[in-house]
Amino acid sequence: MIAVVALMVLPLPGTVLDLLLSFNIAFGVLMLLTTIMTARALDLGAFPSLLLIATLFRLALNVSSTRLILTTGSAGGVIQAFGSFVVGGSVVVGLVVFLILVVIQFVVVTNGASRVAEVGARFTLDAMPGKQMAIDADLGAGLIDEETARERRKEISSEADFYGAMDGASKFVKGDAIAGVLITLINLIGGLVIGMAQRGMSFGDAINTFSTLTIGDGLVSQIPALLISIASGIIVTRASSDGDLGGDVVGQLAAQHRALRYGGVTVLLLGLAPGLPIMPFAIVGGGLFLVGRRLATTAAEADQAAAAAAALPEVEPGAEEPTDLAVEIRPEPLELELAVDMIDLVDPMAGGDLLDRVRALRRKIALEIGLIIPPVRTRDNVDLGPGEYAITVHGVEMGHGRAPSGHILVITESLDALPGPTTVEPVFGLPAKWIPVESRGLAEALDATIVDRASVITTHLAETIRRQAAQLLSRQEVKELVELVRESDPAVVDELVASELTIAEVQRVLQDLLNEEVPIRDIVRILDVLGERARVTRDPSELTEAVRVALGPSISAGNADADGRLWAVTIDPVLEQGLLASLQPGPQGVDFVLDASLLHRLAMAARNQILAIEQQGHSPVVVAARALRRPLRKLLSLTDVRAPVLSPEELGPQIDVENAGVVNLDQPEVQASGQATTSVLGS
Repeated sequence: MIAVVALMVLPLPGTVLDLLLSFNIAFGVLMLLTTIMTARALDLGAFPSLLLIATLFRLALNVSSTRLILTTGSAGGVIQAFGSFVVGGSVVVGLVVFLILVVIQFVVVTNGASRVAEVGARFTLDAMPGKQMAIDADLGAGLIDEETARERRKEISSEADFYGAMDGASKFVKGDAIAGVLITLINLIGGLVIGMAQRGMSFGDAINTFSTLTIGDGLVSQIPALLISIASGIIVTRASSDGDLGGDVVGQLAAQHRALRYGGVTVLLLGLAPGLPIMPFAIVGGGLFLVGRRLATTAAEADQAAAAAAALPEVEPGAEEPTDLAVEIRPEPLELELAVDMIDLVDPMAGGDLLDRVRALRRKIALEIGLIIPPVRTRDNVDLGPGEYAITVHGVEMGHGRAPSGHILVITESLDALPGPTTVEPVFGLPAKWIPVESRGLAEALDATIVDRASVITTHLAETIRRQAAQLLSRQEVKELVELVRESDPAVVDELVASELTIAEVQRVLQDLLNEEVPIRDIVRILDVLGERARVTRDPSELTEAVRVALGPSISAGNADADGRLWAVTIDPVLEQGLLASLQPGPQGVDFVLDASLLHRLAMAARNQILAIEQQGHSPVVVAARALRRPLRKLLSLTDVRAPVLSPEELGPQIDVENAGVVNLDQPEVQASGQATTSVLGS
């Protein structure tokens, strides 16, 4: 660009100007051929900038050639040859040809290309929201991954930017055509003045000398300008396809062989009109007819070959490629199946926003527990009854419910006043009813909680994901998490690698945390603790407990009330000592070695304490010695309560612990069981 500006100021010898003019023509030819051979407009995303550069380069050459013509009366061999050849001894002929080229470029090609670019930019911008929604729908349905969605969004944005830039760049071509006319007029007038006033030429000699060079200069500039204008028109009118323009035109015209034949006959008949020379019409019409007939024969042969191939039986009926079978038999990590009458929930045209909600749910789950769940594949299932849906994890059904069409779910204490049979809310197990949408006013009058179908399904899906989070954490995802940490905290990953802890062992620890609903958002600290603790032990249970202690403040804060109060259920000290004495390692880790009846009474006593606190509107946790935490959590998981079990080391200093209850048993029974257990352990 600096050199282009320099051309407008510095004088050039004729030989250098000839070289630059030849390059200008070559550049125009190159741009035209490139646009013809391009399959998509975005493949030439830099075309608007190239259009500006080519325009300025051409104008700079006009300035240089004008200076050379007016100062020396010559402009090199290229301009002289163009002027002499086109003018052919008549200045008027040369001017007419020049003006015709300008009109073709300015009125026809440039105006049309500018209008197409303007309309294309407008339509592309108007279509962006719909295209974005289609991408989001495919992403939510699991048809594409995040990377593909990101690339498609980028392509849509690039397309809008391209047509907007072409709309503006077309104005450069218009200005270039106007500038070409003005420069030619200035050269003619200036040449006459200089020739007659300064050099003493006669009017005829001045016209003959300077007009020839001026017209040659204009033609040398306008021919590449016309080529680039045609190229800009082609690129903005180009529809995306798999081939270039030449291949598309030939292929599409070849498919219309009937039109070629009928057109050939029409041209032959036109040649029979009185006064018209029959020979050229006969040659053109006969050629079109023969080409159309040949193409028709080729198309018929291709159709016969395709029909014969389709009629051939398979060598091995039902045999597919192993890779195809592997893809088909592999269960989806997470799948949402809908009955056929529930498709309206995923149809944006019918107002369905379930896919958008599922996509938002994936983001919410990632922010809550630090797990990026795989795309949820949503599909219809004809085996489901009307209004039913199912949630599967790795092909196993983990959730089932109903969301009948035209109904809303109502939760209230006054269910008897509402129509329809009583059901159970799928997540919290509360009594509820599915009532027709027309009865919504009655439910609102009862001050009931109203939930639409999509919200019921989304809430059920979210709860299923939280409960099955450990199953959704694959080894590949763990590896990707480690690689992300390597980018931000490489020292942590280096320490983990030095401890020789495998990805499988890291996955086991993360799954243990997710099983107890402990978020893994702070993956950097988790890997830091694992890298340090793995030098002492490789036992996954002990590694998990070490991580829990490090995450203790966040764990206790996540289970506390809004005011920072933690409602704790503790174990009676005497009972706790007896339980500690009963611990013994086994194949599934450390566990209680107690009488089954005592374990049952212990679980029921803890359950009763937890339920009593929940009835007061609080969310309790069980606090037990660190050695008891894991086996006690396993015992409570057999009941219908889901209270977290924490060790004292996990209680953060910012938490206000409220002792809400104590798990206790009758003292004689505890002593008797404890003595029996002690004697067994002693023997």
